[in-house]
Amino acid sequence: MDRRALMGVAAWGAVALPELAQAVPASKALRGPILLTVSGQIGAGNRGAFDPAFDQMMGKQKISFDRAQVFDFVALTALPAVTIEPTLEYDAKPHRLKGPLLMDVMKASGVKVTSKTTLFLRAVDGYAAQVSASDVAKYRFIVATHLDGRPMALGGLGPLWAVYDADRFADMAAKPLPARFAWCPWATYHIEVKEG
Repeated sequence: MDRRALMGVAAWGAVALPELAQAVPASKALRGPILLTVSGQIGAGNRGAFDPAFDQMMGKQKISFDRAQVFDFVALTALPAVTIEPTLEYDAKPHRLKGPLLMDVMKASGVKVTSKTTLFLRAVDGYAAQVSASDVAKYRFIVATHLDGRPMALGGLGPLWAVYDADRFADMAAKPLPARFAWCPWATYHIEVKEG
């Protein structure tokens, strides 16, 4: 590529990229890519409505909303962290998972939890689990950001995993190992909050 063409590309980028950045409805306070979107019965939120042009994966999974609360890695890790050590179904060994309580993420999203609040946890592969907020609180679900001391990677179980320590609850520990985590979509990226 000659120098003139390179300068043309650079000039186009300087003009187009700010416009594209404004087109994507995300909070300006966040510094990294959005990892988690919470929608439904939330507070004011920090991003606007579902955008069919830029929210392609959500659209393919039939997700839509008028506002949402979004979190990047820094926002999630700024919340108080909890560490759990469940035996995982993938290798039948205990592993250390760390992240904020899911109920703290709901609080940060302005959710007013009632006895009828239900959370729909969605993963990037389309897997979804419906869990009552009372069970999320009872089993102390976390939004895991770290596995065995390292941030979780996309393509593995992360970058986020809604999970709990099934070993610590007799009713869950009595189930076969694979059945303990049906409520726990790895690569969690969206939570929809519903009432009733």
